[in-house]
Amino acid sequence: MRKNHVKLWFIALVIMAIAILPYVNKEPSYVNASEEYGELGNQINKIMNDKQLDGAVAGVSLRSATSGEILYEHFGDMRLRPASNMKLLTAAAALETLGENYQFTTELLTDGQVKGKVLQGNLYLKGKGDPTLLKEDLDQFADELKEKGIKQIHGDLIGDDTWYDDVRLSQDLNWTDETEYYGAQVSALTLSPNTDYDTGTVIVDVNPASKDGKPAEWKLTPETNYVKIINKAVTVAKDGKKDITIQRKHGTNTIVVEGTIPVGASAAREWMSVWEPAGYVLDVFKHSLEEKGIRFIGQSVVQEGKTPNYSVVLTDKKSMPLKEIFIPFMKLSNNGHAEMLTKEMGKVVHGEGSWEKGLDVIRKTVSKLGVNTGTLMLRDGSGMSHVSMIPANEITKLLFAIQQKSWYPAYLASLPVAGESDRFVGGTLRNRMKEPPVKGNVIAKTGSLTAVSTLSGYVKTKSGEPIIFSILINNYVVSSVTGIQDRIATLIANYDTKK
Repeated sequence: MRKNHVKLWFIALVIMAIAILPYVNKEPSYVNASEEYGELGNQINKIMNDKQLDGAVAGVSLRSATSGEILYEHFGDMRLRPASNMKLLTAAAALETLGENYQFTTELLTDGQVKGKVLQGNLYLKGKGDPTLLKEDLDQFADELKEKGIKQIHGDLIGDDTWYDDVRLSQDLNWTDETEYYGAQVSALTLSPNTDYDTGTVIVDVNPASKDGKPAEWKLTPETNYVKIINKAVTVAKDGKKDITIQRKHGTNTIVVEGTIPVGASAAREWMSVWEPAGYVLDVFKHSLEEKGIRFIGQSVVQEGKTPNYSVVLTDKKSMPLKEIFIPFMKLSNNGHAEMLTKEMGKVVHGEGSWEKGLDVIRKTVSKLGVNTGTLMLRDGSGMSHVSMIPANEITKLLFAIQQKSWYPAYLASLPVAGESDRFVGGTLRNRMKEPPVKGNVIAKTGSLTAVSTLSGYVKTKSGEPIIFSILINNYVVSSVTGIQDRIATLIANYDTKK
């Protein structure tokens, strides 16, 4: 009996060994749609064995832009954090849902009447999600009031940001990101300091004084009393060290400037997010009114509130079309734009400007474009979340499907172009892949979080074949893995199927 028992165990072990044999020393998983790309797959496999990826996880997907066939994949169905490659989904959903000519509106209204040179009633500034509102637009509003003969306002100045909900930050935003420009609060009434359109931020410039030993000099753009500067920075001798830090205290609008700056040194500059942007817009707008000679009289206050339904529109401002907004949005990877677009889609489709409703629109839209939403985890519109997960194969599937859309040229034009030095052409790829055959050839969206680096887009091979690719790298501990992405893109660009 014992001999038979041992024999049975031996047979079982042999069967198990045979079963696992195909997986021993197996190359990283990939699929060749044709023999033409077999050698390219082998070359990419070698890159995937780079020691920089030890302990990391990488998903790679290559798809024919002509047929949609997968040419190569390495863990292509594994869910990975996309970082700003999430914007590829948000952008597609926005163009499909809102349209490339969609415009945002900001309105100036009153619940009173103009009597002579006095507006008898409250003045309401109602935001409807314009991510491109500037100080000069508020100046224009003030000019238009002046043209109507208004010199005084007997009422309150009220900011209305109720177009969206009052949740300012997405649920997975890191606490340390809240004060940074890329983590700015989302509001339907917000302001950008310049034409990069970093909504809900101010620019802080710190310059040296004319003599050492004196406090450094600072400037806010736009000028506002809504933000308080505590200046601890000191000017030092010309050969001294430039070491300036500019930080906002969490939960406040107090910005602390510290450190040293030598005489004659160039300015230190930081974009800082603002706590509760609607109040910031109101403060800047009041300055604009005063600069045009328009004064508030009586016991007026500046506050936030809801515009009454019976209010009358005095004037309004339309944003640039969505296809133009997409240039700073995608080229510079603007997180604020992504989240405002997400809420705007929720408002337009469901009547609620929230992340929940906006993400529902994104899911349903990309599902109609062929993406398997059952394998996605979506938590925000920008990719700032470390919880969102998307497989590389689903990104290339999306990028294939949208080529048939009428808005695709606007989408493609918004993506960064490798090696092109103009910020609004090269975008986040302007300092990468500066030489042929990748310069001007790789058109792709970058993404970056702590231990996450992604790149997805389009490239043509040496033989002229258009390829869609997605490279998602997670959990690395080296300083950067963008070189690995660039090497893969270069391999594709150099590949010749006609050899």
